[in-house]
Amino acid sequence: MRKIDTTRFRVATRRTSREINRTIALNLVRARQPLSRADLARAMGVRRGAVSLIVNDLLKDGSIVEGATGHAVRGRKPTFLYIDSRRRAVVAVDIRVSQTSLMLADLVGRPIGGIVTLPTERDPKALVKTLAGRIKRLLADHGEIDDCNGIGVAVPGMVERPSMRVLHAPTLGWRNVDLRDMLARATGMPVEIENSGRVCAVAQLWSMHGADSPSGDFVFVSASDGLGVGVSFQREVLRGRHNLAGEFGHLLLSMDGPKCSCGSKGCWEAYVSNRATLARYFGQEPNADGAPASDFTIDDLLARARGGDMKARAAVQATGTFLGVGLAVIVNALDPSAVYVGGEITGAWDLVEPPLRAAFLERALTPAVAATPIRPVATIEYPRLRGAAALVTAPAFAAPVVA
Repeated sequence: MRKIDTTRFRVATRRTSREINRTIALNLVRARQPLSRADLARAMGVRRGAVSLIVNDLLKDGSIVEGATGHAVRGRKPTFLYIDSRRRAVVAVDIRVSQTSLMLADLVGRPIGGIVTLPTERDPKALVKTLAGRIKRLLADHGEIDDCNGIGVAVPGMVERPSMRVLHAPTLGWRNVDLRDMLARATGMPVEIENSGRVCAVAQLWSMHGADSPSGDFVFVSASDGLGVGVSFQREVLRGRHNLAGEFGHLLLSMDGPKCSCGSKGCWEAYVSNRATLARYFGQEPNADGAPASDFTIDDLLARARGGDMKARAAVQATGTFLGVGLAVIVNALDPSAVYVGGEITGAWDLVEPPLRAAFLERALTPAVAATPIRPVATIEYPRLRGAAALVTAPAFAAPVVA
């Protein structure tokens, strides 16, 4: 049970219940739009008059809009409610060592147009200058957008709260980079920044409905240039005292293992990242600075594995084994309802899953733990970009804190 903090609390008032009901209504419209007032009243289990007061308040502040009318057998035709995303958007940015991607999204998180990619410049100032230009061009190309609510950025590193300073991004070679302020000054827009693993958890959390995970407890593992992990507990992404909760990528698997981008040896990331899988194929040590060793990419390796190259298949399946070893440690410790795995490696999930599950089952402490669902999230779902967009849009839908 959750204990009330008697040194820091907020007493419930009449306004508290209104705020809670308002947020519930807003989330129901977001999840089920288009939604009529009558359907909203039924979903909330309240009278139509009570819902009208909430809807009028949401209409007044522009959170929702009225749209098309529906069919009615008799009586007044229902007017449907929507989140107002017609001329408002957010920009999502995913920074990786190999490339940086941009996406324009509406306030519900749906992509507007295609994905823009560009090479990642290692110098933060140069990258910010390039990003600012591409963001302005992206918005100009969508002249129907009147207002951009902000920019959400996913970075492969540790981010301080509330300053959002990038404390350490090993694969990029960054330390104490004030990326938020630089990008905000260059674009004139508010900026939110978060670790890529936690961003993926945010994306998963805001795309789920109650039936997907009633408790909201899950772990998201993103294996790409590095390895990011995000943890959700009771529908809230864990941050920890210093915003470092979930840094399982640097979990030690072997004292004598390959060198990791963080400088240590034998980290989980050094066994399952894209660069680790590629290094295994070429019989080399992973490039510890995270930079691609050649133009040969993980997608090229997956294509070879699928084409019958047994050496490529062995490299991919070894990554599956190491993924299963690390996942067993996490699930034994946290006991989540589900585990989600993202990243390019999911493109060969039929090759990865058998060794992953074998290693996981061998180390699961109980039959219940062994039965934990492990589900791939395809790269075409863009969890990092969707999560980056949610950094800007989700606070409007978040439950109010009452104690």
